[in-house]
Amino acid sequence: MKAALYPNFQKPNALTCAREACDVLADCGIDVSVSEIFREEFSDKTHVIFEDINESAKSADIVLAIGGDGTILRCAKLLIGTDTKLLGINTGTLGFMAGLEADQLDKLSLLTTGEYEISHRMTLDVVYHGKDGDITATVLNEVSARSGSFHICDFDVFADDYLIGRYRADGVLFSTPSGSTAYALSAGGPVIEPDLECIEMTLICPHSLFSRATMFSPSRKLRMMDTTTRVDSMVISVDGEHFASIGVGESIDICRGKNDINFVNLIGNSFHESLCKKMCKPIK
Repeated sequence: MKAALYPNFQKPNALTCAREACDVLADCGIDVSVSEIFREEFSDKTHVIFEDINESAKSADIVLAIGGDGTILRCAKLLIGTDTKLLGINTGTLGFMAGLEADQLDKLSLLTTGEYEISHRMTLDVVYHGKDGDITATVLNEVSARSGSFHICDFDVFADDYLIGRYRADGVLFSTPSGSTAYALSAGGPVIEPDLECIEMTLICPHSLFSRATMFSPSRKLRMMDTTTRVDSMVISVDGEHFASIGVGESIDICRGKNDINFVNLIGNSFHESLCKKMCKPIK
């Protein structure tokens, strides 16, 4: 069995956690690989293999993302289209997507016994139809569209070419169940169990007295078209990263992703436990 580490050393205690994880995995007889750029940090670990993370993502059985939710999202992109499993270890502030905390590394021994569950997280594929051709991306959390100049936006949303609404708002989010506890939750959307399959649409600060999040079947193909008459563009972000800027009459398509991300669950009911511990009381 082979495990690869994807650490974010900008997070507190991530280096200490990564080094300890190396030792725990080695004691369990699991081969460990780390990116060549971290050779100095792991030079005393004789059991560590140094190789490019893109290669490890394809050849490893599991990748351990050590950091916060952003680290896990970036790691997930490397695993799209592979059967490699993902385990997040939180050393950040919230770490809602993480399966373990930094003080639970002893649970890594369960990887060798098979005493864990796999959570298949759906993704979204997004396509921007631009003048120079199509641009595509795959997201685990959400696609967001909002004004680049902080003005209110006008846009239409279609489901399978049927117009479902004309909206005026600061923007709109199209989220997976995994993303329901991220930006969409802050925008007033519901909490969705990550193993469910649906596409959530949540308006951002809608100019309306009556607005609720809408759930779509994962088989729906959604389209958002910018109808704002100003010259400024709507900015499209995918999992928090800039994707494209669209103008009036331009559109993006959103549908269920072709590939899932396989999250490892080592401690049982980790989603609801995280929900209670991390979302139901203030973050200090």
